[in-house]
Amino acid sequence: MTDSAGIPGGTAAAGGAGRPPRSRRRRLLRWIGLGVTFLVLAGAATGWWLYNKLDGNITEDTSAAAELNRYERDRPTHAATGAQNILLIGSDSRSGKDNAGYGQDGGTQRSDTTILLHLPEDRRSATAVSIPRDLMAEIPPCLRADGSRTGDRFAQFNWAFQWGGAACTIRTVEKLTGIRIDHHMVIDFGGFKKMVDAVGGVEVCLKEPVDDAEAKLRLAAGRQTLRGEQALGFVRARYSLGDGSDTERMERQQQFLGSLVKKVQSNGVLLNPARLYPLLDAATSSVTTDPGLASLRGLYELVRGVRDIPTDQVKFLTVPRRPYAADPNRDELVEPDAARLFGQLRMDEPVTVAPPEPGTSTSTPTPTPTPTPTPTTTTPPTTPPTASAAAPDGTAGTATATPTGLETAGPGTATPPGPVPTFTGTTAGNADCR
Repeated sequence: MTDSAGIPGGTAAAGGAGRPPRSRRRRLLRWIGLGVTFLVLAGAATGWWLYNKLDGNITEDTSAAAELNRYERDRPTHAATGAQNILLIGSDSRSGKDNAGYGQDGGTQRSDTTILLHLPEDRRSATAVSIPRDLMAEIPPCLRADGSRTGDRFAQFNWAFQWGGAACTIRTVEKLTGIRIDHHMVIDFGGFKKMVDAVGGVEVCLKEPVDDAEAKLRLAAGRQTLRGEQALGFVRARYSLGDGSDTERMERQQQFLGSLVKKVQSNGVLLNPARLYPLLDAATSSVTTDPGLASLRGLYELVRGVRDIPTDQVKFLTVPRRPYAADPNRDELVEPDAARLFGQLRMDEPVTVAPPEPGTSTSTPTPTPTPTPTPTTTTPPTTPPTASAAAPDGTAGTATATPTGLETAGPGTATPPGPVPTFTGTTAGNADCR
């Protein structure tokens, strides 16, 4: 037999490879198909396992949800659809192995940091407002951990968290601002450190060296990349940095958060699976949230809505405050500025921030700190605190005080008339070392 070229034996004799038998080709295709199917199933199983692991990390705060439902009629209503207000609470709890090194666990905790995060309907900006822990505020009746209930109190703001946890803090903020809180997150010391380490540290710039044994912080001046323990000391240090005021500490926290936002939005984190998964793992295992956010899908929807916000539109400021007249170691609202700020957030109107004028400070002067225990370690009184005042006859007396402007900032009230103010603050876009 010859082929078309006349070569005996056809293509096989000419050195060509004949087509494999049909049964062999089928077996080969079958094995390839099985291999692809295995890889797809393995990938899906891995993805499902990772999803369930991250989803199961989140702690759901069902007790806060039940308490808020109890007082639903007293809570503010939404004045703007589509906007969201999230309360971020930093707990100073000493419970658990990650927090035990910061003091003895007395079974109580306070809000070391509280930030009201406003996300407008268009998701083109974000405004984070720090609420001083020393702010004097009306704290509503709250459910204690032992099942008892407190009465109305006029007291230091961060006692609300110790008396009644997240629900009490949320109701205090809503009474103070008239703004409906949609979600909340609570993070402790250990969780904060994990999140900072997960992004590879956060860069800050120091004007002078820091040596603070209490905050476990020793840093040289200049550009520094802070990791877990150092970062926690930096945002918590009070007396070794600046003038020792809580206002300046909040400004430092805002600058740090601005740098953290820039780091998370950078390609080095969001587009790098080796860094993204540790961040998700740290974030989900570090927070306690309301049921609406207590799932990976809930957190993803939140992140998806804010991930594309330009850094110069991520704004940080502190609620307008000044030393409280009856006790300069505490704070009170500055009116009508505070009411205007709350009104703009409540109505989902843009908030404008600008850095302080050269030669000025955003910190309101406060007395020199004394070696007495800070508010985060003291035990709250069992009776409503009172402020010292002078009696009409000139003798010393006591009187329960009411903070200036609470009535104007309450639920359902309009923004005070006047030009829209520019508040002193910063943005994540200004977080670079200069």
